[in-house]
Amino acid sequence: MITWRAGVVEQVGTSWPGAVELTVALDNPWSDPSLPARVKALAYPRLVGDLAVGRRVLLNVSALSRGLGTGGYALVVAPGDGVPADPPPTVGHLVKARYTPLQAMVLGVDDQESEHHDVMRDADDLDGMPVVVADLHSALPAILVGARLEAARSGRPVPRVVYVMTDGGALPAWFSRAAAGLRAAGWLDAVVTAGQAFGGDLEAVSVHTALLAARHVLDADLAVVVQGPGNLGTGTRWGFSGVAAGEAVNAAAVLGGRPVASLRVSGADPRERHLGISHHSLTTYGRVALLPADVVVPLFDPDDAELTALGTRVRTQAAALVEPHGRHRLVETPVGADVRTALGASPVRLSTMGRGLDQDAAAFLTAAASGIHGAALLHAR
Repeated sequence: MITWRAGVVEQVGTSWPGAVELTVALDNPWSDPSLPARVKALAYPRLVGDLAVGRRVLLNVSALSRGLGTGGYALVVAPGDGVPADPPPTVGHLVKARYTPLQAMVLGVDDQESEHHDVMRDADDLDGMPVVVADLHSALPAILVGARLEAARSGRPVPRVVYVMTDGGALPAWFSRAAAGLRAAGWLDAVVTAGQAFGGDLEAVSVHTALLAARHVLDADLAVVVQGPGNLGTGTRWGFSGVAAGEAVNAAAVLGGRPVASLRVSGADPRERHLGISHHSLTTYGRVALLPADVVVPLFDPDDAELTALGTRVRTQAAALVEPHGRHRLVETPVGADVRTALGASPVRLSTMGRGLDQDAAAFLTAAASGIHGAALLHAR
């Protein structure tokens, strides 16, 4: 189940909060001679300590050897020539990535030892806070683009946005360069890691407590719920990690929030099941989300013939999700040239399934539309 390698750190490369890239020379060759003897590895210093040039490391190369979407990384499991120093004494008893070799002990926002325990013990309502829910992590920057654009259009303050990261993809929040870049740019105010995910500004047991913490501890105006990088899918109706987006809609609605369903849309995916509205969104919002949400359908620029044709397909597919055929509310949001220009100014790279804004504009325009609507809801509260 695990393909192991050991090697020596030859170079310490780019770092961002919680993570650092390394170049590692492997001790043993691969069975496939086309694979490199030196690999790009990712280390999380809070788990494995600081690693300098010359240090030996143990690597998990399972996904790398299979060419799966890990960002092209081997993952550092531990130093191979000693153990990291003990962490400083702390409180908290939440264990995440439970019963794996790298399980981490963290202080939960609702832990008995937490300074926020009293608030979280009594918290039970989101007070109508808009909650934008998406399937793919790549939607996060575009949603924020939309929310900020709506604030600029209306002349209102930029909303305070908290990202709730679920555990369907990467478990460490540190893996997300997008989240780190959005934080550095001042676009994202905080990250709450829910379930088995960890490494956020606050740690939560569930999506429910993560949302309550976003509202009552972090004073969020708007929350965005989406898994970390690395969607898992099997090409089947139910076998994909993004199905949890439907459960997030239910959580937001049960807690008195205003759920906004961000559709996964593509005009460039070679797979028929993902063209227009992905079957992932149709299943997630059509079958898993049992409480009503605002389903945001983009109205593309009518001067763009290709997007206009795609928009017709999207509206036809969305009809199954919204009233009178489905349980959700249809919201049509224009996404013209100004939205595309705003997306082009994102402080982090836009990429979904390896495609950028120029290759699959519909994906990012649709996510931005949900951010526009989420921010607009703040004015209606």
